[in-house]
Amino acid sequence: MNNGEIVSEASRRRTFAIISHPDAGKTTLTEKFLLYSGAVQEAGAVKARSGGRGATSDWMELERQRGISISSTVLQFPYGDKQFNLLDTPGHRDFSEDTYRVLTAVDAVIMVLDTAKGLESQTLKLFDVCRSHNLPVLTFFNKYDRPGRDPLELLDEVEQQIQLRATPATWPVGIPGDFRGVIDRRDGSYVRFTRTARGASEAHEELLSPEQAAEIEGAAWTQAMEGCSLLEAIDANVDMPSFLSGHSTPVFVGSAITNFGVRMLLDAVADLAPAPTSRTARDGSVREIDGDFSAQVFKIQANMDPNHRDRIAFARVSSGKFERNMDMQNARTGKDVGSKYATTAFGADRDTIDTAYPGDIIGLVNAGGLLIGDTIHAGAPVEYRAIPRFSPEVFAVARPSDSGKVKQFRKGLEQLDQEGVVQVLRDPEGFITEPILAAVGVLQFEVFAHRLMSEFNAPTEIAHMNFDAIRITDKESAPRLREIGGIRIMERSDGQLLALFESRYRLQRLESDEPGLTLRPITTAD
Repeated sequence: MNNGEIVSEASRRRTFAIISHPDAGKTTLTEKFLLYSGAVQEAGAVKARSGGRGATSDWMELERQRGISISSTVLQFPYGDKQFNLLDTPGHRDFSEDTYRVLTAVDAVIMVLDTAKGLESQTLKLFDVCRSHNLPVLTFFNKYDRPGRDPLELLDEVEQQIQLRATPATWPVGIPGDFRGVIDRRDGSYVRFTRTARGASEAHEELLSPEQAAEIEGAAWTQAMEGCSLLEAIDANVDMPSFLSGHSTPVFVGSAITNFGVRMLLDAVADLAPAPTSRTARDGSVREIDGDFSAQVFKIQANMDPNHRDRIAFARVSSGKFERNMDMQNARTGKDVGSKYATTAFGADRDTIDTAYPGDIIGLVNAGGLLIGDTIHAGAPVEYRAIPRFSPEVFAVARPSDSGKVKQFRKGLEQLDQEGVVQVLRDPEGFITEPILAAVGVLQFEVFAHRLMSEFNAPTEIAHMNFDAIRITDKESAPRLREIGGIRIMERSDGQLLALFESRYRLQRLESDEPGLTLRPITTAD
């Protein structure tokens, strides 16, 4: 193994995610990154017109129908001398568990804010996850081509609500709705933009001197320079140590739909975002980046190729060099993991991959036995910390609508359960034959039923259930819990017993009156 090769290749990787509240422009920005990188010739749209390209990252049928992202998507492409691993994430809170898991596999995040709305609820929740993982955050004030709020007001909001010092790297010329271009505060240059039709192609960029800008832009330039002077006076300048430590966020201004400011943000990812570094294992040891190969599974996706009913485990390479057909083991089970059909991903498109380096995302096709959070390794054993699991908030019974499709229904339940977004719970004593679905949000049930029908030809009825809380329990506590009304004991596919409560008040009383019972919240360590 050439350790120098591994370090060199890792230094070229930029592995990052884009987060936002729904409709802030996250998927549109993703498409424009692909356009400016040369990965696509024409940018797609979240809601494509007839005959137009849909978004590359929204590859599911239901995503294209609804115009929303349902599942995270891996997009790998070169940009300049760098190799980008971009993970597009769902914005809607009902699909947030998928996003939370993705954030364990990246080294940096772009936070997209709608200029008119600023920080919104889902963005705040996702940022808290970023902070818990010490992820550096780049901020993009999007939709500046539309009426919106003053950028100074937005900077103050970022600092007040999430305690990140906002340090603008670019500054707009023109007010929201009358966007002329941006000043790069790092070198003082001014880039003037020209709008393109539907933003399908790159926006024309014109580099102007301050004198030329003053003559052409007039009052808009004067106002922009006043803003820059104020930022300089308060020392709101990009500071790399502060950014990498999670104390400040470089801010970029633009409009993804018109391509204004997209290239400058993409360049910033290459220049500012950190390369992969060594990771700490569950036992506290450090796996050096040029050590033996290791990776962690953060996502499982069934039926990306409906013709083959395949199952792909996506894993982020943490150390060493991956080579197809190499011998690998699952740290949890000790069993061998096949690498013959390893792939790279670009939305729904896949290509066989022969090598991969730290920061890269590999897809392992039909690698039996892999679960979310599993560590795979070659050489010296290692096991990384568990991937966060979040407590379900909504519950429903699932039953086949067509008695002749029971076999397909059961197969679909098994495969979709492995993805881990909707948990399938069963009665361990067999008194209740129908499985209970548990999820973070109700839209997951609609997606679940749609996929059972479209992917497995299993029409499914979903009936919502009035459970208010869920707790981890054990075999010792289960008999007592069954004696109490309003509690149902179910078993997860990994064998974990769970107690479902119809009343949160009953749960609280039980925790107080019978502290000897095992009733633990679902957490990372479950």
